[in-house]
Amino acid sequence: MTQTATVELDLSGLTCPMPLLKTKQALNRLQSGAIVKVVATDPGSQRDFQVFAEQSGNRLLSAEKRDERFIYVLMKK
Repeated sequence: MTQTATVELDLSGLTCPMPLLKTKQALNRLQSGAIVKVVATDPGSQRDFQVFAEQSGNRLLSAEKRDERFIYVLMKK
């Protein structure tokens, strides 16, 4: 089942902590159940997004690497 993103963020070229900070800001503007798709190039984002989801209660629906890009899909709690 594929869910359509409410918001898509291309955060390519940004380094830690900016991809996560920009994602948090986007999530804060959305209602519960909203889907955010994030594209990042910072390898550190893999750990950051996993920990963020665990600590915040937002759901990390998918995390994958395509070439040099990391793609995350989160659902706001």
